[in-house]
Amino acid sequence: MGAHSATWQAHLEHPLTLSGTAYVDSSLMGSGQFDKAGILAADFSGLEAQSPGFTLSQDDINSLAAAFTSDANAFANGFSIGDEKFVAIKADARSLYGKKNKEGAIVVRASACTIIAHHPESVQTTNAATVVEKLVDYINNPR
Repeated sequence: MGAHSATWQAHLEHPLTLSGTAYVDSSLMGSGQFDKAGILAADFSGLEAQSPGFTLSQDDINSLAAAFTSDANAFANGFSIGDEKFVAIKADARSLYGKKNKEGAIVVRASACTIIAHHPESVQTTNAATVVEKLVDYINNPR
């Protein structure tokens, strides 16, 4: 786990305590919008939690870090998750949205982690993005 694990776990110590795995299982996978998802440490050091079948290589982590460093880089080079390349359709300091044919990936940075979720072709990217963006809003301000 990353150096921010303690921060992430401590952040979750609010009245509606959920572990990182519970966020993945209930909030992301339970939404019906995603087929795999994970939580990346805030310092991009590695996965904190993930659904079955979700993988993130060091090359994937490097591509996400590069995309968050420069939106121009994100649009020019895309990013990868699970060794699959996604074309960036939105890139800013908080959020990356990507498409690969009709599948998509939503990556949103929270104060204590980064949420990554992959949606199948049967799900609209805008609907999937709403789930992740609202979860990050909650993580950033759980009250």
